[in-house]
Parts: sequence; structure tokens; C-alpha cells
Amino acid sequence: MKVTFFGTTTLLFDDGTDQILFDCHFTRPSLMKYISGSEGTDTALADELMRLHPMDRLRAIFISHTHHDHVMDAPYVANQTGAVIYGSASAMNVAKGGNVPEKQMIEFRAGETYSVGEYQIKVITSLHSKPTILNNDLGEPITEPLVQPAKLRDYKEGGSYDFIVTHNEKTVIIRPSFNYIEGQLDGYQADVLFLGTAGLAKADAETEKKFFEETIEKVSPKLVIPLHWDNFFSRLDQPARGMIPLVEHTEEAFFKLAKYCEAHDVNLIVQIPRTSIEL
Repeated sequence: MKVTFFGTTTLLFDDGTDQILFDCHFTRPSLMKYISGSEGTDTALADELMRLHPMDRLRAIFISHTHHDHVMDAPYVANQTGAVIYGSASAMNVAKGGNVPEKQMIEFRAGETYSVGEYQIKVITSLHSKPTILNNDLGEPITEPLVQPAKLRDYKEGGSYDFIVTHNEKTVIIRPSFNYIEGQLDGYQADVLFLGTAGLAKADAETEKKFFEETIEKVSPKLVIPLHWDNFFSRLDQPARGMIPLVEHTEEAFFKLAKYCEAHDVNLIVQIPRTSIEL
């Protein structure tokens, strides 16, 4: 199975027959736009990425939460491809604001498993990373259709979710945020863990220890791939950069993660945006 990373937490899974996007964010407005402006999907960039990484068999888009850097481009991509958007009530309001047909919207429920081709996707409740100066709306829903161009702060979190993806005999867990619910992953194992690291660098030793215990130690992956490490204010047609220091020190987060994986004999790779790997 091929997995293409588009930065932040956007992942395209492709088994040769069906494709699934987990989150959908190609348009990466500047920090000034985030603070003071409104923005809509960069359709030219989205079209280019869908051409270079053909999404001609895209069946579904699963949304982990509804901050702009996870959901902003889902309506446009769904309308271009016919893919179904799976997400929270807030995600459905983003879809409605983008005129996505009702037949292409499924409000998912935590604990349920959804079948798409040979994929089985279980949705589990998660926690967003702790609030920062850039997001302090955790738990707030999007209550009305969100029409673009929109203020980026209008994309409220709307609840967070992780995904347990089973395909044939392989299991992949996607945890977009640096947080955990104690015991949530008891009984699960994964071949690959995509793990959000934004916040790891500034975490104290006890938080770091508990986070690793509740993620990598619980699911015993053969491979860990960090998510949400790159600067989502930097465009995808520019070189990838770590997150802004105000939020995170990416090199320190990578060092902490690498030390843990080294000590526990777990493989670790960093995937650069717009690249693909075979799992």
C-alpha cells in the first residue's frame, strides 16, 4: 500500500484499487492570513497536487477534526472526485458550506467501523493537543455551514478523532495530535503508527513519558512516522520547514522521538511533504 504525505496530517492511502484521504489540507495560508484575513481553497494548487498524485480512485475523506489545517480543502476535493466526506457534525457543516452533495456526507460516530473497499476504518475519540496562542477553541463546534472564503479562526476544533485502519493483514493507527486518553489504545496493536508530535518538544518529562507509554508502548508498532511537525503556514510549493518556534521546536521533538524509538527498537522515519512510501 502506498501512502503519500501532504504535510500536517494529510495522508493519501492507495492500495492500487481504492484511495482514502485522512484529512485534507493543501492550501496553507500565511500566518498573517490566519490572524487577520479570510481565505478559500487554492484550487490551482489542489488541482496540481491531484494531477501529480492522481486521485482518480478517491473514495473517502476522513476528517480528524475541523481546524483549517485538517479540513479546509475537503469540500473542493470531494466535489472534484466524488469522494465521501466522513467526519463529525462540524465536518458536515464544512462540507455543506462547500456545497458537497448530501450523498457524499457521512457523519461518523466514535466506536464505529466503516468499510471502504478493502479498508476497515475504526473511528475512536481522541484529544487535541493542549491549547496554544494559535488555537484556544478546543471542544467548540462549527454550528452552521461554513462558506469560503472564511476566517481561519472560524474553523473550530469540533472534537478530535483517531483512526485505526486495517487493510488485509496490516494495521495502521493515525493519531494526529500530541495527546492521549489513558487506556484508549489498550488491546490494539499496529504495524505502523502515524503520530502527531506538535507539543512534544515543550512537554515536561512526565508528560513525555506518559505520552509514549499510551501510544508507542501500547501498540508496539514496527514503524513510527511523525505527523504535524511541519510549518503549515509555509506553502506546499515551497521547501518544507519545521513549525514556528512560537509553537514548537521541531528538531527537539524529533530528538525526543528518536531517542525513545532507539531505546525501544522501533523504526522511525520522517516523511517529507509530497513524498510517497510503500507500507
